[in-house]
Amino acid sequence: MRVVVVGCEYSGVSTLIAELDNWGKTRGIQHHLDDHFTIPDAFHLSDEEQEAMLTMMPAIKERFQRFQLVYHVRLLHRYQHILLGGFHIEEAIYGPRYYYPGKTQAVREYEPDMPDDTLLVHLNTTAQVIRTRMQSDPHPHTLVPSGDVDEILEAFELEVRQSWIRRKIVIDTSELTPDQLLQTFLDRSISHLTPADAATRMLTP
Repeated sequence: MRVVVVGCEYSGVSTLIAELDNWGKTRGIQHHLDDHFTIPDAFHLSDEEQEAMLTMMPAIKERFQRFQLVYHVRLLHRYQHILLGGFHIEEAIYGPRYYYPGKTQAVREYEPDMPDDTLLVHLNTTAQVIRTRMQSDPHPHTLVPSGDVDEILEAFELEVRQSWIRRKIVIDTSELTPDQLLQTFLDRSISHLTPADAATRMLTP
């Protein structure tokens, strides 16, 4: 499957992607996984490199992120099994607010170039749950301030609703464990499987 998972920071995006990747490995499915669209990229970069990324000038951040989006649209076509965390939806929300204030990203223009079987998964929850997770398990570089959570949740809901991607799933993660989140996705994705995806699942234990 070609899966783009989006949602406010602390909504469970990285958790679901990791769970799906592990699920695939136990069944012989090798996903291409990219969960590094949030600045700084804690997925691949050292602490020193992350600090350098944080201090980049806004114009450079905007250009870098735009190049990332174009490159990963290409990867969506290259891999049958690919997991992208945040991707263009996240950029539309976080970019103008936190990376290059005042300059927008016309991310909708990338969607017609994505494969038709791309599945957009929106992980949602309440502002209180997000704030509780912020306190109980803080990220090394938390991006979304506590006071912005309500606005960011609304922005993700709007961007997903306006997205031209036809295949969409919305999951409330408020009370789900990682295992339950994975199973909820697997159950709800069945109706969106392509014949190739369905065949792969049938052939795996």
